[in-house]
Amino acid sequence: MLSEHGMNLTYMQAWRAKEKALQFLRGHPTDSYSKLPSYLYILEKTYPGYVVKLKKTDDNYFLYVFVAICTSISGWKYCRPVVVVDGTFLKSAYREIILTTSTIDAAGTILPFAYVVVDSENDASWKLFFEQFKHAYGERPNMCVVSDRKESILKETSIVYPVMPHYSCMWHIWTNIRAKFKKGHLKLSELYFVTARSYTLDEFNEMMSKIEEIDPRVKAYLYDIGYPRWSQVHPTVNRTWTMTSNIAESLNVVTKYARELPIVELLEYMRALLECWTKEKLLKAKGTFTYLGFKFNKELDDNRILSHKLRVRASTDYIHTVLDSVRHYIVCLENKRCSCGQFQLDKFHCTHALVALRYRDESFEQYCSPYHTRENLLRTYEILVNPLPDESKWNAPQHISEEVVNPPTREKRQSGRPQKERYKTNDEINSKKYKVSCGNCVGEGHNKRSCKNAPKKK
Repeated sequence: MLSEHGMNLTYMQAWRAKEKALQFLRGHPTDSYSKLPSYLYILEKTYPGYVVKLKKTDDNYFLYVFVAICTSISGWKYCRPVVVVDGTFLKSAYREIILTTSTIDAAGTILPFAYVVVDSENDASWKLFFEQFKHAYGERPNMCVVSDRKESILKETSIVYPVMPHYSCMWHIWTNIRAKFKKGHLKLSELYFVTARSYTLDEFNEMMSKIEEIDPRVKAYLYDIGYPRWSQVHPTVNRTWTMTSNIAESLNVVTKYARELPIVELLEYMRALLECWTKEKLLKAKGTFTYLGFKFNKELDDNRILSHKLRVRASTDYIHTVLDSVRHYIVCLENKRCSCGQFQLDKFHCTHALVALRYRDESFEQYCSPYHTRENLLRTYEILVNPLPDESKWNAPQHISEEVVNPPTREKRQSGRPQKERYKTNDEINSKKYKVSCGNCVGEGHNKRSCKNAPKKK
């Protein structure tokens, strides 16, 4: 501003000017709430399969708005019944919270299910979220939910879905371990993640013994949480490939800047994002000519390469012994099981199963889950999300357009520049730090000049 217009502004003056310009373009946040009933009406008329729900207090103050996408409702039966939920703060004037739920499709990418904007995150908001989700999506056999360990999520899922198991993100548990216990983090990190991803009870117990040697308190802490909540080998319902809530965190990153928008503009951003993703994924699926989706086909190719190093011996028509250097594994193709545990837990061919199939000269197609296939991927996105008419073309009935929706009663955001990102944990900060390494001894933590292992000059 100083070089181009000769005006000397402080940082806050420039920031307030930017906020005024954005308000001029987007409108006042309060006005967006008054447009909410008309927007939801047009959504229902344009997309008959959408499930939308607006709730207000008796004096017309906003409580929540729920939106479930028609594409995801029809496509969910072609994806694994694993639901990942998370919540994050909005950066608009009224500091609402957006709760999202999603899963992984047959290509290994994110399929959002529903999103809801609530006035605050508490037991009541999570309960209504799961109630509306159940109304839109119902309940499937072997269904489970994965999230961080928020008490509200644990409590309300047990009420709305009494028989559905709830599993915890293994990364969030690790951050809690780091915060609670200050001993042997480097060794514990490696052991913990190997333990969580163990495919057999023997491997799990071996790793837990090593954890106990380093710090018995960590083992007791993990036991108190419950092994089924974070271990891959213990759950009664299989949550393969979804050990963390990373897909929910990724969705939060995608919507990072949209979370500054007024409520109607935020909902429209989410709809447009799903419109774009649905089209892109369907085109990619049509351009895929392998039996499996992209991610799982790559995994299959990697396992095939490794399987060429193995030897196999047939015991019966369907039972084979696979020799892997000094160890051997028993594969039962009829029951789709392997003593390594991976075949039955991942519902996907391990290297031992592939070498047995190659020995029998048999195709792999019938031995993997249909949730990994191209056919399921095409069916997931067979219903496209069409564009929404421009606001000037909205033709809502008078009683809808005149419906009163006031902003939440919660205190408005304080004046000044708002927080853009959540506070990061020490793990996240330290993981991105540049690690200094030495050019003499290749050790970490020092450089070439301060190296004590350098050869002495004669």
